[in-house]
Amino acid sequence: MKWIVVAIIVVIVPYTVLTLRFRRPEKAFEPYADMKERANTMRLLSAGYQRINLDAQRPASPSSAGAAASVANAAGGLPTGLRATLVDVPLLPTEILSVTAAPTATAAAFYPIQFTCTLPDNKEQLAGAELYVRGEEIIITPDFEKISGGLQTRTRENIVLLTVPAGALKPGHYRVTLAGERASRTWSLQVK
Repeated sequence: MKWIVVAIIVVIVPYTVLTLRFRRPEKAFEPYADMKERANTMRLLSAGYQRINLDAQRPASPSSAGAAASVANAAGGLPTGLRATLVDVPLLPTEILSVTAAPTATAAAFYPIQFTCTLPDNKEQLAGAELYVRGEEIIITPDFEKISGGLQTRTRENIVLLTVPAGALKPGHYRVTLAGERASRTWSLQVK
């Protein structure tokens, strides 16, 4: 038994020293995920889309905004051009119930968007959001992920706060669509 312990120590100590000394500081190459991300980026660029990752969080309570944009109903789902371009289609909420966003924004400041949505069941949670810009069109896709195991969320209705980073949008007039599977919302935005 002592020879097994000695063999383990003889192997583990040099392995640990070599691993700590020569380990790369950046994340490891994951062939499948990295190649899929690269293909998605190339397809988006060739279709004329720019993708921006948004900060997405579930606030404890709804915030009250000053001037709110006039929000209208829109058809559910992703536009066909964007859906055909994406490698993995995000898991959208079932329906966007309400949106609170300003009708104007400054390019040098962040732009908050708060919305309420419903999910198909209590087995999904917020995973993030992405914004796609092409010309004067902005499409925002909140992404939810399935919860594994026996865990469930408390309610199917969620309040989500998205934050567009400062400098992400160029000055101009845009038509913004917040995508839901069955019902989306749209409004006009002027970036100064």
